Amino acid sequence: MCRLRHVELLEAAHILPDTHPRGAAIVPNGLALCELHHAAFDANILGIRPDYTVELRLDVLEEIDGPMLKHGLQEFQGQRLRVVPSAAHLKPNREFQEERYAVFKTA
Repeated sequence: MCRLRHVELLEAAHILPDTHPRGAAIVPNGLALCELHHAAFDANILGIRPDYTVELRLDVLEEIDGPMLKHGLQEFQGQRLRVVPSAAHLKPNREFQEERYAVFKTA
């Protein structure tokens, strides 16, 4: 999402959490995110639509804070994820994405 080139700083973020009946630790249930974006995703501060477009909660978009909020989160509003695997079996599961995005929208 944030174009970090240091793979050692990326984490495997579950689309559907471990506690979900379909929240298995499998590639189609995951996204590679840095620690900041992983935490924001898990906390429903940011959501990722099934078309890979990033959305932030309105309160976070309207918040005024320092450069980390502006550059680390707010500037990603409306951006699309840049790297998505081309092999179908490695892509995020669309049903999982739709379900998770619905959770984000109600948060």
